[in-house]
Amino acid sequence: MKSLSVIKNDIALKGEIKIPGDKSISHRSLIFAALANGQTKITNLLESEDVINTANALRNMSVDIEKKDNFWVVNGSGLVGLMEPQKELNMGNSGTAARLLAGLVAPYKFNSFFIGDSSLTKRPMQRIFKPIREFGANIISRNENYLPFVISGCDEMMPIDYHMDVASAQVKSCILLSSLAVKGMTTIYEPTKCRNHSEIMMKFLGLNIIQEDYKNGKIIKYQGYQEYNAKDIEVINDISSAAFFIVAALLIKDSEITLSNIGINPLRSGIITILKKMGGNIELQNIRQISGEDVADIKVCHSKLKAVNVEADMAASMIDEYPILAIACANAVGTSRMSGLMELRVKESDRLEMIAQNLENCGVNVKAGKDYIEIEGQSANQKIKAKITSAMDHRIAMSFIIMGLTMSKGVEIDDISMINTSFPDFVKIFNQHSIF
Repeated sequence: MKSLSVIKNDIALKGEIKIPGDKSISHRSLIFAALANGQTKITNLLESEDVINTANALRNMSVDIEKKDNFWVVNGSGLVGLMEPQKELNMGNSGTAARLLAGLVAPYKFNSFFIGDSSLTKRPMQRIFKPIREFGANIISRNENYLPFVISGCDEMMPIDYHMDVASAQVKSCILLSSLAVKGMTTIYEPTKCRNHSEIMMKFLGLNIIQEDYKNGKIIKYQGYQEYNAKDIEVINDISSAAFFIVAALLIKDSEITLSNIGINPLRSGIITILKKMGGNIELQNIRQISGEDVADIKVCHSKLKAVNVEADMAASMIDEYPILAIACANAVGTSRMSGLMELRVKESDRLEMIAQNLENCGVNVKAGKDYIEIEGQSANQKIKAKITSAMDHRIAMSFIIMGLTMSKGVEIDDISMINTSFPDFVKIFNQHSIF
């Protein structure tokens, strides 16, 4: 464990801040490159524990992956080149790695044994088990729902028509990755639109993926066994990681920062929409595309924020940003309400519970229900040094570091070591700006 104390010091954030590569896209870059024909050069890959676990799992399946000076090289195995892992596939703390790689290995007639850390083994996997079994693969798991589990492919994998109960980019991507090596047309019915990084990457790589509007979501069709050639990928910078610095700059007096090459996919950037609605001075500049993804340079200036009502239909576009949005709401004028948060209860921690508990530890007036939270802004007790429990959740830890910068007596976070799963340089950046 590694604890950290953070206290308000009124030193403004200034200048350009380098945000790391997008975690979701980094996972997918390695995985799609592994099945390509030829060599892929990946630049700006996020070198966090989660992504390294994905790289190591692919190496375990005989994919040649090498780190060069400032880029990574993947020599693809093609659709038929994956080999049976010689040891367990250790997913560490990464639900994304577990769910995507489970889909990847499902069509192959070998056994894959997935393990993870104590946090990941508490996260339900039933949503991916169901479609994988419909394809024809066999899964044996602890309590039929959790890691560790073993996936065994078979000779007669069949394409599926799958109606998703809940919009989930990880479940959708799991199915798409299975469909790559399953002959026939796989169809996915998405109830509402959610993150589409897999679809964007497939199109960027030249794969024929069909997407049609369907009620509030999409129908996605893919004809399996399309061979594809390697193509160099530049990973854009992560909007979820940028969100911590955007909120910090909004809250710290006299701050003015620029964040370059940040992904602004409309299915991912709801946090920008909400912070602007709260009065945040946020400007998107130089909008363009990198490797098929929409990006912009984001300029942020200190602002006085007002309370906001965030409806449930925003959840899919900002599910990972609610912890840091809660910090913005705790410092806004008025009482904010966020609804449709049930998915937060099955993240790295019960995030809804941890947001409420830690805000209460800061003296903030909070009311939380099954799938909502109400936060009274500017109600924190500035006379106490708050004790924060991270619950092995990187986003809880980083969010309450930002909260500490608004507290006169500061906060003490019990453990920040898990920040390395997504943003290894997070604390270093603040140190470089003399914030703490």
